[in-house]
Amino acid sequence: MALSAVAVGGAVAVDLSWADAVDSYLVTNAAMGTAFALCGVVVARHRPGNPIGWLFLCFGIAHLSTAASVPVIAYGDAHDWPTGVLRALITVFALAWPFGIGLFLPLAVQLFPTGAPMSPRWRLLVWYTVVSGSAFVFWLGTGPSGVPLEGVQLTTYVEWTDQPAWVGLANVLVLTDYIAVIVSLVFRYVRGGDLVRRQLLWLVLAVIAIVVLNWPRWVFNDEGGILLLLAVPLIPLAVTIAIVRHQLFDIRLVVSRTVLYGLLTLGVAGAYAVLVAALDRVLRGAGAPVVATVLIALAFDPARRRLQRVVDRAFYGTRDPVQAVAAVGQRLAGDDLGGVLDAVREALRLPFAALRGTDAELAASGRPPAALHTVPLRFRGEHVGDLVVGVRTGERRLGGTDVAVLDLLATPLAVALHATRLSADLQESRERLVTATEEERRRLHRELHDSLGPALTGAAFKADAIGNLAATDPAHAGALSAELGTQIRAAIQDVRRLVYGLRPPALDELGLVGAVRRMADELDGDLTFDVEGRDLPPLSAAVEVAAYRIATEAMTNAVRHSRGRRAVLSLHADGQALHVSVTDDGAPEAAWRPGVGLRSIVERAAEVGGTAEAGPTPQGGRVTAVLPVGVRA
Repeated sequence: MALSAVAVGGAVAVDLSWADAVDSYLVTNAAMGTAFALCGVVVARHRPGNPIGWLFLCFGIAHLSTAASVPVIAYGDAHDWPTGVLRALITVFALAWPFGIGLFLPLAVQLFPTGAPMSPRWRLLVWYTVVSGSAFVFWLGTGPSGVPLEGVQLTTYVEWTDQPAWVGLANVLVLTDYIAVIVSLVFRYVRGGDLVRRQLLWLVLAVIAIVVLNWPRWVFNDEGGILLLLAVPLIPLAVTIAIVRHQLFDIRLVVSRTVLYGLLTLGVAGAYAVLVAALDRVLRGAGAPVVATVLIALAFDPARRRLQRVVDRAFYGTRDPVQAVAAVGQRLAGDDLGGVLDAVREALRLPFAALRGTDAELAASGRPPAALHTVPLRFRGEHVGDLVVGVRTGERRLGGTDVAVLDLLATPLAVALHATRLSADLQESRERLVTATEEERRRLHRELHDSLGPALTGAAFKADAIGNLAATDPAHAGALSAELGTQIRAAIQDVRRLVYGLRPPALDELGLVGAVRRMADELDGDLTFDVEGRDLPPLSAAVEVAAYRIATEAMTNAVRHSRGRRAVLSLHADGQALHVSVTDDGAPEAAWRPGVGLRSIVERAAEVGGTAEAGPTPQGGRVTAVLPVGVRA
């Protein structure tokens, strides 16, 4: 600030004309130096570990030193200061500002925004900048240059390089350095995360603003460079915002729309010129501009929409919500959950994505970073899991656009997760069914082998014995015949028991309602059952057996535990389902403890796709089951 005060205050004190202030670059150096110094202080204060702030501060000091030396030289020349002092001041004037342009600025820009090279290989560019910048400072600061002030004829104190070729070489080195710096920024943008890209877009916006401010001067060949130099402070301003307040607003939207309408402006101007030239030859000057205007007006909106898609893809990738959902939808149609998560990561450029169920992680893609963002997944109001995504490196949280896209993706992902869970439940149910079938086969094998098989074998032996004794010992043969009859009747009972276990014969003899009524009449106990059965539609064997088992189990439980006097068993169908209900007037208990019987009722209902529940009511106990009538065995 002291140097800035000397530059401005000194210019006023020595009554320096505006022309001399402009020609001596006091105005531009003071403006650039002040802007860079202030921005450097802000960055250094908020990010002291980032060298960009300190480089900006050095840039400001260098240019302010050149600016401050101008009024001092003018004052010294007017008051006949010693030649050596004036030449030393002129040396400061010539030597200070090249440090900013040739060394500090390219270093700061190539380290932006992280303050470090992208990789160890890019350190070579840092060293090249140091070498080329030092050569630029040396050859410009030690040449025979003076101060463009009226009446001042002295030159620099040191005049070592009086060869224009060396100065030209220094300029070439700095120019190639700036080109390399621009290339490094392109690589940093392509390889960087979302935060780095947004920060770099601030610098792009500053460059666009500089171009917009100066293009009339370049087009009309105006030699004055003051506007260009006065626009350079936009660079430290943009860099400071990018480092300290990069979330001020969505810079991608600003830059993308600026690029879009800039390209449209150039395209319209170029197309108009080409069309006018072409139509002028065809129409020979008769209305060519009007026709060209109409054609451009017709093509403008389609061109704008197509160009906007290209620009948005360049800045946002496929982060457009519709495109993101479409990409995920394509994967949902053909891939597993891992492929779906890959599509989510590609669409939003995320480092990690995972789907977690209510009790375990179902699929994951990428490596999880430290910061995660969770999106709950709900299907018909039920929480079915979570979508967990990783926050990009360098960010503390996801941006609003990313969150909006993830919320939009939550619905199809919740449906996919629910379908996956249903598939897993179905597979588990099939496994239980296969297990139950095998257990039933094992039981039948055991019953036939251990009971019916030996009984029939013994009967065969006794039949042989009866045949052998019929002629010689009729009395013994008669006794064996009686034993054989008893043994065969026992085997018949075993066969009936096995058949009853597979399907109660009463169902075929009496139907479901009649079989249940017979079972109610045969139960021993103080509980009397009233069976209410309406006209039932034809039922599949599986549903009929399940309803019978559920009803008999519920009645048996009521007889054992209800301590009531009357119970009602109801069977009725409503076209979609068969309803089985058993209620009693026993004393209601505060809580039921589900035992083997109640669990068996629930499992039998679930086997045919139905539901069952049991519990106390104010009037007594109640067991209900709802079975689909469309199940076929």
